[in-house]
Amino acid sequence: MKMLRFIPLLFLTACSTAPKLTLFPQPPLADTDNSNVRYPEVIHAYHVGRYADPNDGLVMHEQHVVYRVEENTRWDLHPATIGGNAFSPAAPSSHDAAFSPVPVNDAILAEVNSQRFATTQIMVQARTLSAALMQFQSALQQTQTNLQQTAALRATVGEMKQRLAALEAAQSQQPPFATATTTNEPADPLSP
Repeated sequence: MKMLRFIPLLFLTACSTAPKLTLFPQPPLADTDNSNVRYPEVIHAYHVGRYADPNDGLVMHEQHVVYRVEENTRWDLHPATIGGNAFSPAAPSSHDAAFSPVPVNDAILAEVNSQRFATTQIMVQARTLSAALMQFQSALQQTQTNLQQTAALRATVGEMKQRLAALEAAQSQQPPFATATTTNEPADPLSP
């Protein structure tokens, strides 16, 4: 019975101790190349000479260097190489897709060749159309010249018709001429 008195003390001591959280430091990662994870910033330095402040004419800036971030850092969203992870790829990838080589396979080559053939066909048709257009333009120019000449001729014919009509009207208004003999002999004064 004497032992039973100590059992509640045992429970009290068990509740009073808090468990300790133990943290173990992680070993640092080996030198990783983060160029496959993020693109670096692009910074340019600009050398500026003396100048007056455009906002305040009483302030002059001495020669100094201005640093400008041309391109911020951003994530590289290209997938890592197969079988590797993003921190240790088998081969470094290019940073910009515009500078990476174009993937080539039979389907792409066939499409490129068909596009070249179609482009050649279009160029031939464009030359033919251009030649036909030149012929049409020369025929149009000739037609315009003929139209101008025809208009000038019609105006001339109209003027001639007016002159002819005026002459015919003037001739009809004059009295008829007396009939005269057409001989060369002198007229006989005694003849009847």
